[in-house]
Amino acid sequence: MARIDVLTGKKPITGHSVSHSNVKTNRWFAPNLQKKRFYIPELDKWVTMKVATSTIRTMNKLGVYAYLKKLQKQGVDVGIKL
Repeated sequence: MARIDVLTGKKPITGHSVSHSNVKTNRWFAPNLQKKRFYIPELDKWVTMKVATSTIRTMNKLGVYAYLKKLQKQGVDVGIKL
């Protein structure tokens, strides 16, 4: 399974680990992905998605259904019929 947020498209990026002596070593920065079940009362169904914790916070703030509708309006494939 890919390390990609299914809603926002966040994925690992590259960067450097910098030591005290300023030696730069290549490394990956991965998003904090969690597999989470969300209940959508408007549809009366449970949906499981692999999303970043920042996405979970946004969904808690706006509401799951409202956030998915907003993404769908922006042209993002949310994976379920709303």
